[in-house]
Amino acid sequence: MKPDRDYRPLADRLRPVMLDQFTGQTHILGKDKPLRKAIESGHPHSMVFWGPPGTGKTTLAKIIAASCEAQFLTVSAVLGGVKEIRQAIDTAKQYRQESGRDTVLFVDEVHRFNKSQQDSFLPHIEDGTVTFIGATTENPSFELNNALLSRLRVYVLRSLTRDDIVMVLQNALTDPERGLGKLSLTLAQSALEQLANYADGDARKALNMLEIASDLADDGIITNEVLEQILGSGSLRRFDKGGEAFYDQISALHKSVRGSSPDAALYWFVCMIDGGCDPLYIARRVVRMASEDIGNADPRGIRLALDAWETQERLGSPEGELAIAQAIIYLACAPKSNAVYTAYNEAMAQVKSQGSLEVPLHLRNAPTKLMKNLDYGKQYRYAHDEPDAYAAGINYFPDGMPPRQYYRPVNRGLEQSIAEKLERLRQLDKAAK
Repeated sequence: MKPDRDYRPLADRLRPVMLDQFTGQTHILGKDKPLRKAIESGHPHSMVFWGPPGTGKTTLAKIIAASCEAQFLTVSAVLGGVKEIRQAIDTAKQYRQESGRDTVLFVDEVHRFNKSQQDSFLPHIEDGTVTFIGATTENPSFELNNALLSRLRVYVLRSLTRDDIVMVLQNALTDPERGLGKLSLTLAQSALEQLANYADGDARKALNMLEIASDLADDGIITNEVLEQILGSGSLRRFDKGGEAFYDQISALHKSVRGSSPDAALYWFVCMIDGGCDPLYIARRVVRMASEDIGNADPRGIRLALDAWETQERLGSPEGELAIAQAIIYLACAPKSNAVYTAYNEAMAQVKSQGSLEVPLHLRNAPTKLMKNLDYGKQYRYAHDEPDAYAAGINYFPDGMPPRQYYRPVNRGLEQSIAEKLERLRQLDKAAK
């Protein structure tokens, strides 16, 4: 009688069971690295793995449990709650009483647990009932309670490189027991690299696509036509709206514009569009860049940004996206100034700190006879009646508040001329006094 077929997905069958079989993450698993030493010693600590999908978080947790001959239990924050947590803890306690051995409790998607659910782990981590290993695709600083985070060491797992993925795929093609070795499949190196590129750093995704391709192979040959049929028009890159990648990429775009790197700015813009980001969100942020980082050094920047926003609203894709790209490149090449941004923040901070101050009488409007009798608008000097349309020596700040300079134009672009004009006006004020 033939043995039953192994119906597990290829990615699960090929899951490494020893550290030496693990691909990637050498920055935390290389020789003499603390995590590797902890695993090889058989005395791991509680930790959390933070990284994108398909980088080996679950696999690494299982290897750790095996290295210390511990029971491996899993709780999914997507499917479970406090009840499942209690069951896992009770199982761990019973296992220790019966065998004297430890339990590794792997909590997948730990960021999905709420505060009370996360807190329920604390006493069992502290008394050693379980060695806690969490896995998350989100930034633990934002998603995990400080109480839980303080008891864990965070390890960042990086996306696998194209070469890493190619190595995983080659192993899948040649392994006769767990992989596809018995099928003697033929796949060109260029096709392997195409598949690895499609996976975008996710080994599980690459193996799933390879398994589908193997089912469609004709006479053991995975042709380019088969790959094109499976992969379609290509892969959407890693982009999670509202998640870590989202904020990382918009930050990179903004900083590239600020750093006068039009090519890098364009790259990050295209990454976000390719990943499914709403172009109108980017258009709104580009307007912010025009005010914050270019300002009056080139006031045309904000107009171009607004025009790009309007183009996207009216025409949609791809015309609108091209207009946004034009605005991004213009802003990246424009002279930079954060003088307006800095001035606004300084003025806002002073207003919040000193409370409300009254408007001086000479600056108040006087539409009624009573207001005029109360000296509203008295001694106001109409600037257009003054030489050079400037009333030298007039104080426009509240009474008793010393005049203060918030706006300090930079020596770039149009602000260079603005700075020179403001300095001339200050000299006129000094002469008038």
